[in-house]
Amino acid sequence: MTETDLSLLSFDQVVDRLVTLKRPHQARYLAMYSSWYGGVIVDPVLMMVPMDDHLVHRGDGVFEAFKCLNGNIYGLDRHLDRLEFSARLAQLDLPFGRDALAEIIRFTIRASNARDNLIRLYVSRGPGGFTSNPYECVGSQLYVVITALTLPPVEKYERGVTLKTSRIPIKKAYFSSVKSCNYLPNVLMTKEARDAGVDFAVSVDENGFLGEGATENIGIITPEREFLVPRFDRILRGITVSRMMELAQNLVGDGTIARVGEADITPETAYGASEVMMFGTSFDVLPVVDFDGRRIGRGIPGPVFAKFRDVFRKDVESGPGMLTPVWDGR
Repeated sequence: MTETDLSLLSFDQVVDRLVTLKRPHQARYLAMYSSWYGGVIVDPVLMMVPMDDHLVHRGDGVFEAFKCLNGNIYGLDRHLDRLEFSARLAQLDLPFGRDALAEIIRFTIRASNARDNLIRLYVSRGPGGFTSNPYECVGSQLYVVITALTLPPVEKYERGVTLKTSRIPIKKAYFSSVKSCNYLPNVLMTKEARDAGVDFAVSVDENGFLGEGATENIGIITPEREFLVPRFDRILRGITVSRMMELAQNLVGDGTIARVGEADITPETAYGASEVMMFGTSFDVLPVVDFDGRRIGRGIPGPVFAKFRDVFRKDVESGPGMLTPVWDGR
């Protein structure tokens, strides 16, 4: 530790040092609304949250992540529905009504000047102390962060991704249905996947059934052409996979798949599936070609994945009731 590390800094010195803290990765941080500041910030070094906000030291908050493509937010109403649901379970008051939330999101996107972006919306218990007592907080806060939208390399769609079962314990049913900011298990799952050299990890519950990825849902196509996903009573109900289940009903009609449903799925069942896919906000759908070192299907992206990707791409571009324009009349 140097003498500088032990300096007692004045207010002006802290502000001056903020300017020196710019880092290359911050170029992806485009805009942030903060109810604590009372406005929108576009300088990444100022995109901060009070240390005594329960969001920081307790993970006491809920959040949503969704995307904007070509100036249209995809699935905003569904994400706000889930935000309200999570807030109720977390006994957390939303600081704004739904219409105000939507306008804050749109305003912040416009401030970012990016028509393609990823939106992260956080509602915290608020600042007020460092204990676990929620009543010490001065009131819930809203933080909306707009970042550049980063998509997987095209070869992940063309060649597929790899998957492993996770050793990290699955969240219990009550907490699994809350999209809270306490994401330590999810972080450890992502670390586990990276350390193993695979793209994703998926949890397994105490009964040996598949759960969910760190930030993704899993689905399989059985040899009988069924599109099945793990039951939502023990995992987060993903917006992307839920929408895919709706869109897939049309593929039942044309005979591509036999049915769509929830099921208890063991890893062994997935190993023998014709296709396995991951579903997530930023990438929509990706084909799994290797699961725990076992080849899935023919070891290449399958025909159902190709149709799923095409159907979902069209929905993101023009899905009825799914798009909210950011720039009205433009």
